Amino acid sequence: MKKYSITGKSIIGYQKNISSEKDFKILSPLLKKELKEDFFIATESEVDLALNFAHKAFKEYRLIPSRRRADFLNEIINHISDCKNEIIERAHLETALPIQRLEGEMDRTLNQIKLFVNLILDGSYVNATIVADELKSKQDIRKMLIPIGPVAVFGASNFPLAFSTAGGDTISALAAGCPVIVKSHPAHAGTGELVATAICEAARKTKMPEGVFSNLNDSGYFVGQKLVKAKQIKAVAFTGSYTGGMELYKIACNRKTPIPVFAEMGSVNPLFVLPNYVKDNLHEFAKNYVASLTLGAGQFCTNPGLMFVIEGEYLEKLFDILSDEVQNAITHEMLTERIANNYSQLLKKALSKKEVYPIAVSEKYHSKFEANTVVVKTTGYNFKQDNSLQKEIFGPHSLIVVCKDFQEMLDIIDNLEGQLTASVFANKNETEKQTKLFEKLSDIAGRLILNDMPTGVQVCSAMHHGGPFPATSNSQYTSVGTDSIKRFLKPVCFQNLPDELLPNELRNVNKLKIFRNVNNIFTKNNLNVKS
Repeated sequence: MKKYSITGKSIIGYQKNISSEKDFKILSPLLKKELKEDFFIATESEVDLALNFAHKAFKEYRLIPSRRRADFLNEIINHISDCKNEIIERAHLETALPIQRLEGEMDRTLNQIKLFVNLILDGSYVNATIVADELKSKQDIRKMLIPIGPVAVFGASNFPLAFSTAGGDTISALAAGCPVIVKSHPAHAGTGELVATAICEAARKTKMPEGVFSNLNDSGYFVGQKLVKAKQIKAVAFTGSYTGGMELYKIACNRKTPIPVFAEMGSVNPLFVLPNYVKDNLHEFAKNYVASLTLGAGQFCTNPGLMFVIEGEYLEKLFDILSDEVQNAITHEMLTERIANNYSQLLKKALSKKEVYPIAVSEKYHSKFEANTVVVKTTGYNFKQDNSLQKEIFGPHSLIVVCKDFQEMLDIIDNLEGQLTASVFANKNETEKQTKLFEKLSDIAGRLILNDMPTGVQVCSAMHHGGPFPATSNSQYTSVGTDSIKRFLKPVCFQNLPDELLPNELRNVNKLKIFRNVNNIFTKNNLNVKS
C-alpha cells in the first residue's frame, strides 16, 4: 500500500508548490480540536502557473486518444485504491463522517470512474452525426462533440470523495478531454491533497501532459474567484450553497467572454404524501422519513426538507410516531463549526415564524458541532403566504405542510421553486391523483420518485441529478451519471471537409467502431461516399 504525505501545499502540474506565508488549519469535528498540519493558501502567481499549465496541457490532452485517457482514469483508480484506507481515515478526522459512510463513498467514487472509462472506450458519447450521400448531390455535413477546455472544479463540503477532488465533476471533465483545476475545500484539505497526489501520480505514470490536473488550497474566496475570472477557464463545476453558486455564476456572466457555471445549489426535495398510503404504512413511512432526514446529519442535497400531507385524524398518530423516531435517531457531528452555527441560526428563525409549530425535536446536542433534529408543521394557507418557508435549511430540519384537501396540495406546486427531486407516496388505487401530481411536478423537479425517499443517488447512465433554478444554475445538465460529461463538451459542425481533415470519429471508415448517426440510422458501418 502506498503512503502519501500531507504537506499542506498546493499541487500544480507535477509539483507541490508553496510561495505563501498565509496558512490555515483544519478544525476537526471529530476530535474537537485543530489538526496539526498547516495548509498554505495558493498565491496569485501559483494560480497563474496552474492556469498556464492547464491551457498548455489542453492543446495536447484534447487530442489524446480515448484509449490513453481510459488508461489514465484506470490508473487513478489504482492509485486511489492503493491508499484508500489512509484517505478514508483522514476524511473521518476532517469531517466526522462515519467510517462506514466514507467506505461507501469511496466505492462510489471508484465505481463512477469505471463508468467513465467504459463510456469513453465506447466512444458514442461524442454523438457523431453525419448527413452525406454517395452521389454528392447535397452538402456533406458532419457534427460531433469536442472538449470545451480547462475546467475549474470546486470541492463540496459534504462529499469529501464523491463530489470533490476525484469526484464526478473532475472525472467527467478529464474523461471529456479537459484539464481540471480543483479548488480544494478547506474543511477537508488533507483528504484533498492525498487524492490529488494519487491523481498526479496516475497522470505521470500514463504520460499525460503536465498541468492536466492541479489542486489549489484556499480558506477563503480569492482562489475561486480568480479561477472563474481567468480567460483560460472555459467551464465551472460547483456543489454547495445558493449564495456561493450565484456568486460564481455572476462572476462568470460578467467576464468579457462568459462561460457556463454548472452549480448545484441545494434543494428541499418535497414529499407529497396521500392519506391512504400513510394509513397503510404508518410506522414504516415514519421510520424511513426520519432516517432520510437525519442521514449525514441532514447534510445531503437530497434530504427531505419539506412534506405535504392532507388533513385527517391519522396525522395525530403520525406526528406521535415521528416524535419517537426523532428521539431514537442517531445524531452525528456536522461537517464544520460554521455549518453547525449557520444551521442553529436558521433554525431559530424558522421556529420564530408565524403559525409554525414544532412536532418533533431531538434532545439538546452535546457539542457545538452537533445539531438538533427538528420537524415542524404549518398550514397550507400559511405556507402560501410566506415564501421563505420553502428555503433550504442545511441540516436535519423538515417542515410538514398540512393541506386542507388534495386540490390545495396541487395548487401549492405552482408556487414551489425548482428542486432536485420530488417524491409522491400513494397506493396503487390512487392512479388519477398520482398522474395529476407528476404532471405538475415535472415542471419543478429533475427527478420524480414514487414511494421512496430522495436520499441515495444511483450513479448510472439514466440518472439526472439536476433541476430548475434555484436547485441548479442549468436544469438541462446532470452532475451525476455518465451524461454529466456533456457539460464539458461542445458541438462542432464540419461542412464539405475532405476525409483527411475530419476527426477520426467522423471519417468515412469507422476505425473507432463507434455508433454513429448516419443519415438518421445508428450504425457502426463505414460510409461509401465518393471523394
